[in-house]
Amino acid sequence: MTDARVVLFTLGGTISMSGGAGGAVARLGGQELVSGLNGFGDDVQVQVRDLRRVPSADLTFDDVLDVVAAADEAVTAGATGIVLTQGTDTLEESSFLIDAVWSHELPLVVTGAMRNPTLPGADGSANLLAAVRVAASPAARGRGALVAFNDEIHAAVRVRKTHSTSTATFASPDTGPVGHVVEGEARFLVPATASRPVIGWSRESLRATRIGLHTAVFDDDGSALAGAEDRYDGLVVAGFGVGHVPGAMAPLLGDLAAQMPVVLSSRTGAGPVLAHTYGAPGSERDLLSRGLVSGGFLHPYKARVLLHLLVAAKKSRAEITTAVAQFGDEH
Repeated sequence: MTDARVVLFTLGGTISMSGGAGGAVARLGGQELVSGLNGFGDDVQVQVRDLRRVPSADLTFDDVLDVVAAADEAVTAGATGIVLTQGTDTLEESSFLIDAVWSHELPLVVTGAMRNPTLPGADGSANLLAAVRVAASPAARGRGALVAFNDEIHAAVRVRKTHSTSTATFASPDTGPVGHVVEGEARFLVPATASRPVIGWSRESLRATRIGLHTAVFDDDGSALAGAEDRYDGLVVAGFGVGHVPGAMAPLLGDLAAQMPVVLSSRTGAGPVLAHTYGAPGSERDLLSRGLVSGGFLHPYKARVLLHLLVAAKKSRAEITTAVAQFGDEH
């Protein structure tokens, strides 16, 4: 491995928390996280920049885009890889947002922890060490945003938090990890996929855009979507199974799709929305014929982030369909 300069940005989260009588809160900075860690290697220099110390539930588009802007500057200044530590609650969404706008060949690797440093078996140090080794690896170039956790490497576009407490919570159910960290080296199992970042949005247009997410549930009458056309600029529907909703909801969703982009995804957490297998009212075939956009393999939480960017960029219906297909099927 050639000499690498990795810049570590921190946003807080469990990896930086210390316990107390009132519960664990973010107290540790990046320098404290890397202090005493062995295994970076003489060929890797790590520079630390603390940005925020907040729970990831409080993160916003602006916060994550601040990281991207700071990372852009670091790359211009000579960084060869970027690592971000944050809380895990929204990591699957923030890492996807980064992936959707990251324009560099150099990798940006996101990690965190499930057990804070005061607990037995705290996993933050191992995850951070793995993330730095991934970010320093030439093999990670051209792969966009990655998530390093539990010595696995996941593509941000596919990774999900699958368990509320397990240190093995992050998984990519549809594809599995794209690689592993073995003996301190990032070993990738699949070729890199070309990145096509979403452009055309601004911070102002993002703040002005509202995207709804409706999860279909048993005996759903659609009443929660009443007035959605006045509240949202776009909507993601997390349907049953391969993309189904109660038949009575189909006309309402068709009406909404005529007024705003509506993306159809699956609430199951794995597998795609189908296109032409079922034909009953409320089936995927029926909904797509009413103008809904297929989310393919894209999870609804990620679909909401992507649609937010696309609507804020004032993309046409055709452009939205193409972009959702790119992230939903081609990655």
